[in-house]
Amino acid sequence: MAAISVRDLAEDVAARLKVRAARHGRSMEAEVRAILTDAVTAPEDEQPNLAQAIRERFAAIGGADLQPPRRSDMPRAADLPDVP
Repeated sequence: MAAISVRDLAEDVAARLKVRAARHGRSMEAEVRAILTDAVTAPEDEQPNLAQAIRERFAAIGGADLQPPRRSDMPRAADLPDVP
């Protein structure tokens, strides 16, 4: 089993960790273990990407139905300099 040390942990972070551990009925060490385990074992697909997060946030108000603007001219090709 691996062991790690956390140096220079801010006092306010340590205090909040202590409170969080007490709420869960664990020691601070057990709380840190639980936090780290949850962080690395949570499937990434459960976490929404930015577009999904925005969509979910505004879904309650009906969202927005935007139409893309019509193009009148075709886009021109980029003018790139010749590279020797």
